[in-house]
Amino acid sequence: MAYRMLRPRFPLGSIFATPGAIALGVDLAPYLRRHHCGDWGEELCGEDREANESALRCGARILSCYRTPAGDRLYIITEWDRSATTVMLPSEY
Repeated sequence: MAYRMLRPRFPLGSIFATPGAIALGVDLAPYLRRHHCGDWGEELCGEDREANESALRCGARILSCYRTPAGDRLYIITEWDRSATTVMLPSEY
């Protein structure tokens, strides 16, 4: 199932991007959309995917990990209280 067909699964809150994520020069919106709809990314292990599904039910932090076309990794993290979502590089975590 393509992420474009899914509906948002949780609130994102305020959206932020770190300097490193911005410096990549890629459009971050498609990654945010995937995260918002529950497509946790091709770079996330099964255990972390299960943790995200549990987080949707119990209100914990949600983490997604994506690879850009240039090969860079991006993390997207939504806080436990859904007040904020941040796009960042793994080195900025």
